[in-house]
Amino acid sequence: MKKYTNYFWKDIQAGLVVFLVALPLCLGIALASGAPLFAGIISGVIGGVVVGFLSNSQLSVSGPAAGLTAIILVAISSLGDYSVFLMAVVIAGLIQLILGFAKSGTISNYFPSNVIEGMLTAIGIIIILKQIPHAIGYDKDNEIDFKKKKKNTGHNTFSGIIDAINFSHPGATVVCLVSIAILVSFNKINFLKNIKIIPGALVVVISGIVMNEVFRHFLPEFLIGSEHLVSLPIPGSIEEFLGQFSFPSFESILRPDVWIVGVTIAIVASIETLLCIEASDRLDPLKRFTNTNTELIAQGAGNILSGLIGGIPMTSVIVRTSANINSGAKTKISTIAHGILLLLSVLIIPGLLNKIPLASLAAVLIMIGLKLASPKVFKHMWDSGKYQFIPFLITVLAVVFTDLLKGVGIGLIVSIFFILRANLKLAYFFKREKYHEGDIITMKLAQEVSFLNKAAIKQTLNHLPENSKLLIDASDTFYIDHDVLQLIREFRDIGSKEKDIQVNLKGFKEEYQMDHSIEHVTSN
Repeated sequence: MKKYTNYFWKDIQAGLVVFLVALPLCLGIALASGAPLFAGIISGVIGGVVVGFLSNSQLSVSGPAAGLTAIILVAISSLGDYSVFLMAVVIAGLIQLILGFAKSGTISNYFPSNVIEGMLTAIGIIIILKQIPHAIGYDKDNEIDFKKKKKNTGHNTFSGIIDAINFSHPGATVVCLVSIAILVSFNKINFLKNIKIIPGALVVVISGIVMNEVFRHFLPEFLIGSEHLVSLPIPGSIEEFLGQFSFPSFESILRPDVWIVGVTIAIVASIETLLCIEASDRLDPLKRFTNTNTELIAQGAGNILSGLIGGIPMTSVIVRTSANINSGAKTKISTIAHGILLLLSVLIIPGLLNKIPLASLAAVLIMIGLKLASPKVFKHMWDSGKYQFIPFLITVLAVVFTDLLKGVGIGLIVSIFFILRANLKLAYFFKREKYHEGDIITMKLAQEVSFLNKAAIKQTLNHLPENSKLLIDASDTFYIDHDVLQLIREFRDIGSKEKDIQVNLKGFKEEYQMDHSIEHVTSN
């Protein structure tokens, strides 16, 4: 409980930022999916409050995901009725529960770091490209597709961006540029950085509303129209609010096509969730590990509830998760807070929220995208060697020009090509000696330790007894995969603290940059 109180206000502030990011995403994804707008809000609230509470992840944020948009759109159309589709969502949630209890979440351990980094970088690029039309006030096409030409336009996303620039709205452009300047100031100016109680994103949103009101009275040619503002449904009464909820058609549970849709949603949503969890753990400044089986159970429960009351399916979402982490969140309080804010917003202030320019929110997302796709990431992967950089770069390009799952799949194939060059023998020899002062454990690494050995080493380190002494001996090892080295470093520097484990490294090559000195860690 102490960890939650220590970071409470910081997490509340981060939750506010995530709320501002999630609100238009919930509405936009619902719109693109052919579902009621309120269905996106339902999914966002459940993803924040219910999944946030049940999840083992402290930083992951769940809600409606762009990766499911095409599946939902086709499913609603093919099933013929939204209530029948909701039954498929319930089935998908049940399947995720089964996958979680069957401990299928461990598949996430087999995604190499270069592929995860490539996925994160690609998502950053996509975020930026998707927000350019909103940033400059030309939102003719809401969907993004880098391969295919837009219906009835003959344009793809890149040519669409050129069109957007040619027909930009001056007011939206000004709002976006001012918003970016504000966010940069909050990151660079010490005085503003120290004002922790006021998130930069909140200042951006308020400034956007104020600027548009100034345009309304003094510069009407700069006025941002309603089509470029947040658009929330405004219920006139409690009855109207409750009337926005929908319920599944339980009679359709025996239809084969409903089960096909349910299985499809379950598989895609689970894979996207596991990818996001792996990415969020990598971005976590405290380097905590998430129990992916528990996460699948939480997602399953969330999708069941969402389907029962009219929401669209959800996954763990990297955009919201990145916003959460970059805003300084440390615990799941931020995730739950963002879900509560989503609910309160549609109940209390839908009219005020509808005054927020999409250009302001685009600025927040563009800055998030720039952090994910920073040139520093490319330099870091380049410095890690060609066997890390090539799969990374191919993953980036594949995700940008196809989609998340296909791109990651292509990246995995390339990465596996290099991994298979390594020795797939047992990663280490394990010896444990019991003494009154504590256990002495020797982990002697094999001649070659590849990424495929990561899961076994990770599991062994996680199950080491408290107050023990660990010797990791690499004297006879001439190759250790980058991911395994990173795992050992993180355990030595962070993971061992929780169990008061004394770590000693021996025989690591100089180029691995591993300190061989004994690290005795005491618990706080």
